[in-house]
Amino acid sequence: MDIIRKYIDELLERSTPEVPMWNIEKLRGGGGKAKWNYIDGCMIKAVLEMYAITKEDKYLKFADDFIDYRVREDGTIDGYDIHEKNIDNVNAGKTLFELYDLTGKEKYRKAIDLIYSQIELMPRTANGSFWHKDIYPNQVWLDGLYMGLPFYMEYETRFNNKKNYDDIYSQFRFVIENLRNPINGLYYHAIDTSKEAFWCDKVTGLSQNVWLRATGWYTMALLDTLDKADSTDDRYAADNEMLKKAFVDVVDAMLKYQDESGMWYDVPNFGGMDKNYLETSGSAIMAYAMYKGVRLGFLGEEYRQYAKKAMDGICDKYLKEIDGEMHLGGICLVSGLGGNQRRPGTYDYYMSEPIVNDDAKGVGPFLLAYTEMLRCEQ
Repeated sequence: MDIIRKYIDELLERSTPEVPMWNIEKLRGGGGKAKWNYIDGCMIKAVLEMYAITKEDKYLKFADDFIDYRVREDGTIDGYDIHEKNIDNVNAGKTLFELYDLTGKEKYRKAIDLIYSQIELMPRTANGSFWHKDIYPNQVWLDGLYMGLPFYMEYETRFNNKKNYDDIYSQFRFVIENLRNPINGLYYHAIDTSKEAFWCDKVTGLSQNVWLRATGWYTMALLDTLDKADSTDDRYAADNEMLKKAFVDVVDAMLKYQDESGMWYDVPNFGGMDKNYLETSGSAIMAYAMYKGVRLGFLGEEYRQYAKKAMDGICDKYLKEIDGEMHLGGICLVSGLGGNQRRPGTYDYYMSEPIVNDDAKGVGPFLLAYTEMLRCEQ
């Protein structure tokens, strides 16, 4: 797997804090410095995991330089506004915990508190779940659980005496009870609890389809939130068991749809339909989730073979040298619901979004899966 290390190192060498070559949405959108965003957060979290497993200072230096560039001495963050109330923007905050521990920079601790203050401001559905964004009223998306809840759990565990654990568990419980399809165990991309959005079913509030990366984000959310919870506190034993059960359940459901290549299709339950394609980001997320699930003892050793098959499939199909540079392809650039683009969540909609190389929504999970693979080999 030296080819993976070669690819990652090349991508980092081509990137700067000003122009990260993995933020394809920003590169396509023109110049200017990227705002604080979840895409960079995915990548820097993975780079920090590379440092944790290899102890090579270049990875820590890259991550520290990248985040330091955006965080001011008073803890405010360039390009970040808590009043946007966008749960995606919380994701990059996870890097601050590690960087604070590793560097001792007090501004990182202040920035953690700033991002936590957004958690306190987030609008909520009637049942208490965070809206995905202020511009998407009453909507809960699977993506948002990954973007917000692992950070929330880590803050509560480390700095807030677990005061809001119940809030975190109840938000997962709502999704488990309302977005899971009992027939196949897969989860719909989103729900509008008001049942008013044009894209939702007017009886259930659910979107029409399963989207691979959203299912992946949700699977990671369960796993990474569990990883940050205090597993020794008996008061939350039943809640943690609920998350573990949901994690194993969604992994098992997804395994039924794993292609013989090792990967998954962008709309996983319609593999083989016209235009559907084997997608890198969600496949890498599933590999990461299985490797880490085995390491943490939530999954049996036999799941490692499925994770390896996924990584092998991604490398075989999409990790290529083009004009002397390594690239990772097959990454869905973005998919969502509603908004100015009037995204309807139909099958044809998911197939209409661009497929790109090197975007961090694919590279970050791919690198996370690689670091878990390395841990397995130690």
